[in-house]
Amino acid sequence: MIPAKYSQLTFGFFLSIFMSCVVSGVSVLNTTGWVDGFLNLWMTAWFKSWIVAFPTVLVVAPFTRRLVSKLVLDSNK
Repeated sequence: MIPAKYSQLTFGFFLSIFMSCVVSGVSVLNTTGWVDGFLNLWMTAWFKSWIVAFPTVLVVAPFTRRLVSKLVLDSNK
């Protein structure tokens, strides 16, 4: 198992995999339609997207958390 201190990194890793897979799939489908070789095109696009998505999630996540904490009311106050 992965130690708890790596939970944010692990979360970002899996989030970037799932999100880049879905977004690249939609993008490739929108561009090419259901063509022969669609899966190969999708997986190529996904891998290229994930290479960008993973570091982006790690950099953007702290800013996003701060933004959300400013926009959401704390019910404990």
